[in-house]
Amino acid sequence: MFELIQQDKNSGARLGKLTTEHGVINTPCFMPVGTHATIKGLYPKDVEEAGAEIMLSNTYHLFLRPGMEIIRKAKGLHNFIAWKKPILTDSGGYQVFSLALLRKLSDKGVEFQSHIDGFKHFLTPEDVIDIQQDLGSDIMMPLDECVHYPCGKDQAEVAMKRTINWAKRSHKHLEEHKKHGPTKKQLLFGIVQGATYEDLRTECAKELTDIDFDGFSIGGVSVGEPSDLIYNILSFSAKLLPQHKPRYAMGIGYPPDIIEAVERGIDMFDCVVPTRYGRNGTAFTSTGKIIIRNAPFAEDFRALDAKCGCYTCKTFSRAYLRHLFNAQEMLGLTLLSLHNVYFFLDLARKIREAIRQDRFSDFKKEFLSQYNSLIGDTFL
Repeated sequence: MFELIQQDKNSGARLGKLTTEHGVINTPCFMPVGTHATIKGLYPKDVEEAGAEIMLSNTYHLFLRPGMEIIRKAKGLHNFIAWKKPILTDSGGYQVFSLALLRKLSDKGVEFQSHIDGFKHFLTPEDVIDIQQDLGSDIMMPLDECVHYPCGKDQAEVAMKRTINWAKRSHKHLEEHKKHGPTKKQLLFGIVQGATYEDLRTECAKELTDIDFDGFSIGGVSVGEPSDLIYNILSFSAKLLPQHKPRYAMGIGYPPDIIEAVERGIDMFDCVVPTRYGRNGTAFTSTGKIIIRNAPFAEDFRALDAKCGCYTCKTFSRAYLRHLFNAQEMLGLTLLSLHNVYFFLDLARKIREAIRQDRFSDFKKEFLSQYNSLIGDTFL
């Protein structure tokens, strides 16, 4: 379970420890995303050595491929992918709404056509819990309805009320499983929805905190809103949640956004940004983003980031990395992805240490002054 160890004196930043069946997660933490049960382009051992204490995978994608029969025969996701540390699985609700060819929502559940083969499926909130129990993930997310930005209040309210209803059913279903025999020690988080409307988020948070969820996530952010609005939603929503439970901002993943969210009392983050940008030739560094394909790096024999301790930065030059990308060599994608994942995990480590020393506000100022000084497609 969650232990709140310390809170920064000058902000809402929190230092904590979340204990799960497969290990302890120190918070604030960044969770690398392995949508298809793999963090794209990287060996699991390299991700672990980079400092990852937990990874995220996606229920929707795993349900469709390889399918639950194979996962059950493998005796769960941890065995299937040879990952011994904690795993969080999201419900797949967002993917149903964004990827499915056709979908029909009702209070009962969601009917959708697979984006892979067009086959029709119907999932209830109870089904999604059953699927995640077969996966054996350490942290489960209930089925929820996420709306895009901008969204009218009527639509947001319908989605919010449905999310509450599904959350209650998910929690009840899990409790019923526990009554009928031993179950895996899996945590279940509630998801606060309500789009940009404070009264809806207040109602949703109140309903969910009346249920004994193991943690809470803030959903429906980073779906098109401007940064200031995202920060306002995070700040407002965090204040509605219990101090003694972990708080997870779903899909928050750029370095400045992570720091701003930590300042507002958020503990957990995930995003595909590190590997997606890495595969496309963009590196996150202490001074901003670098597009390694660009001509100024052709004869630049410095490390990608002099302040980084990852294998890529300790071993290879910018010139070599540029060559790999321009020669379309797979190694380039791997090395940049590895650096980016390490950078995000190292940022979380530095944030935790700053909170421990009661100097988070100073750390934020120092980091952003350097990062923003050359933010963008830098050549330095």
